[in-house]
Amino acid sequence: GTVLAAVVAPRIANHWGLAAPFWVASALMAVTAVIFWLMARDAPAAPAGDSRAAVAAAARVFRTSARAWALSLFYFLSFGGFVALFLYLPKLLTAVHHLSKTDAGYRAAGFAFLAVVARPIGGWLADRIDAERVLGISFGATVAFAVTLAVGYEQMLPLTLACLACAVALGLGTGAVFKLVAQWYHDNVGAMTGLVGAAGGLGGFFPPLLMALVKGITGSYALGFVALGAVAAACLVWLAFLVRDEAPAPELQPLPSTVG
Repeated sequence: GTVLAAVVAPRIANHWGLAAPFWVASALMAVTAVIFWLMARDAPAAPAGDSRAAVAAAARVFRTSARAWALSLFYFLSFGGFVALFLYLPKLLTAVHHLSKTDAGYRAAGFAFLAVVARPIGGWLADRIDAERVLGISFGATVAFAVTLAVGYEQMLPLTLACLACAVALGLGTGAVFKLVAQWYHDNVGAMTGLVGAAGGLGGFFPPLLMALVKGITGSYALGFVALGAVAAACLVWLAFLVRDEAPAPELQPLPSTVG
């Protein structure tokens, strides 16, 4: 969906005006809502209070578990960084390299495509060579490519290569994070996944605002990429501490079974 939006939305806007993509998106969401309303069914034998209890239990673990905060930061970087770069890349390409909006959208779609493909690969690798190792590779590569972007974004070749490589690195990270969610909190995967995923949504919302603020103050995009690299470096250091600490993560109390 992200890739298709990047490819199709600029073309729709060019042909029918800037408001047209929003009308198309609204229609698609309305159709989806109707299909969901007609076809979705509640799981059998699921008491109404269980989902709220699971979320509350997952939220309480943040009081005592550094790993819960670490997972949130890891997904804040990996998924949030992907969303932020995807949103900001067309602006950079049009402002710095003077590409057309359609061309910039196509290039952003290529970035998104690589990140989307890398995500299941990251999960597959996490199952086979260890999630912490995959995340270490992801964070280390993100640091390197963010620095490359900071010093070379004004030249098209370094910008292109570093962006595409960064997309792969971040995609691998998004796939590996949820392996750790299941590994550390296997009795409450759903609730912890929701909370960690919320951190990723915040990561997609906050960095573009920060990068725009930095660009407005300094006139350069470099510090925004430096900030991305700094967060990736912090994640790498925290991950190293977690790997060194072999104590098991605190488990949430499993919810009572209602089956049978």
